[in-house]
Amino acid sequence: MQSRRISRELALLSLSQLSGNPEKLSEQQIPELIVAAIRTLSTEVKDGLEAAAGELQRGSDRLLNSETRAIDVQSARAMVKEAIELTQTAINRVGASVELPEFIQLSNQKDVRHYAVQIIGTVNAQRAELDEVITQAMVDWQLNRLARIDRDILRIAVCEMKYLGIPEPVAINEAVELAKRYSGEEGHRFINGVLRRVSDRVKVQSPLS
Repeated sequence: MQSRRISRELALLSLSQLSGNPEKLSEQQIPELIVAAIRTLSTEVKDGLEAAAGELQRGSDRLLNSETRAIDVQSARAMVKEAIELTQTAINRVGASVELPEFIQLSNQKDVRHYAVQIIGTVNAQRAELDEVITQAMVDWQLNRLARIDRDILRIAVCEMKYLGIPEPVAINEAVELAKRYSGEEGHRFINGVLRRVSDRVKVQSPLS
């Protein structure tokens, strides 16, 4: 696993847990970041499994209680399909949690710490501008309606494009990979579309060489 990929993951899982002043953020806070990341991942796994179990139970009840009317059966099938998708997302997050020992070990590397802190500090300091850029690139959607994990993936990617010198294709691809691990079934496609519109806007606004 590449060090910057671990840094992005560490930053993503830690962002919502840390509300401190970005100017005071330092590499010495990495143990706190790791604890925050594990807490976030554990919560995501638990919530995902509970949501999937609830939806599956509702679908099962609808099937058992239906009188074989087509509308009831179709509704129950839709519920079961949704439950399967939620379960798949939860399984992906469980799979990520299996890698926690490696994640923790690599998080102690100096270069991983440094870049994670750089991402978190920049996102915190430039959040208003980042959110404005993302909002302008969204179509018929509002940033505050997105899941927290999706908002933070977008913020990290745009932050890397605008402030940290990461090439746009790299930032987009890394964001999509994060979304595949932590977002919902369609999350990575949505994030890919938004970031490509961000990239197109940046190219239009840039002066010709």
